[in-house]
Amino acid sequence: MVINLSEKYSLLNDWIAEMRDVEIQKDRMRFRRNLERIGEVAALEISRQMETVSKEVQTPLGISVTSVLKDQPVLATILRAGLPLHQGLLNYFDKADNAFISAYRKHNRDGSFEISLDYISCPDLENRVVIVSDPMLATGSSLVKTIHYLREEGKPSHIHVVVAIACTVGIEYVQREEPHATIWCGAIDEELTAKGYIVPGLGDAGDLAFGAKTQM
Repeated sequence: MVINLSEKYSLLNDWIAEMRDVEIQKDRMRFRRNLERIGEVAALEISRQMETVSKEVQTPLGISVTSVLKDQPVLATILRAGLPLHQGLLNYFDKADNAFISAYRKHNRDGSFEISLDYISCPDLENRVVIVSDPMLATGSSLVKTIHYLREEGKPSHIHVVVAIACTVGIEYVQREEPHATIWCGAIDEELTAKGYIVPGLGDAGDLAFGAKTQM
């Protein structure tokens, strides 16, 4: 299942527009905060699909019966670009366990690239709801490889993927490899360049959030 959060207007559309804007995106704090906001919106929407239990709460005047989350999810993100989006999810799922994965494109001299995964820190995922966040879903290679590594830590009951900008090519690849995952997108773009960049996209989310890096 694929959900485009900007298909129907909300304030999220404004945040996406600011992140894409070549001038506004120069404000790193604003860029990070907009990613964080998208994570918060996604957390709220995902929570509607999660299992709940009934709970009695003692108030100063009586008993209130309400529905609360049955189990906390595991929030997984791809370093470093995924950190602001992850923080937005964590702001709402504030009791969640967390997983961190270092995955990046290692570019070759001919312009091609490979997905390098150097580090993973993860709790037991057996029968857990796992929410994987990464700001850009381009080819989908790093995301799928990340999910495959996560599955080695247990079989999740369900996987949600949260991205700010997705490309249709990447979405289709993730759907082929992980057909039961739910993909939440801030916006969906159609074009992917030969070098694997989304157009119109927004640029390099990691660099925009944290500064330019040297290629290792």
